[in-house]
Amino acid sequence: MGLQDKRFSRFIASFQYAAFGIAHTFKTERNFKIHVVVALIVILFAYFLSITRFEWLILIIVISFTVILELVNTAIENVVNLITNDYHPYAKAAKDIAAGAVLISAIMSVMIGCIIFIPRLLELFIK
Repeated sequence: MGLQDKRFSRFIASFQYAAFGIAHTFKTERNFKIHVVVALIVILFAYFLSITRFEWLILIIVISFTVILELVNTAIENVVNLITNDYHPYAKAAKDIAAGAVLISAIMSVMIGCIIFIPRLLELFIK
């Protein structure tokens, strides 16, 4: 196997590792499942309500950001759990801060979703 083949194999393997990490998180983390299901519902709403390209862009960004933060939160929790099973204020802070980042992202996503969807839903039902 030549150098190019090894590089390509490592490149492909990196995608496999990433996919495994996402799948593992989906299988083991309840909140990640919730975020994914809500994201799919929002995408369906967006499709049926014919949102603009700019609104699609915003939705994709906020959905991605929240899902990414949930993955990072899970990684931080796993590393902290690997390092110590004992209570430590820094371990608690690390977990709480990561969870707080996800919460802020989720709240902002809901606010943006309301800005995009409420006018369309009102228009749909008030006509």
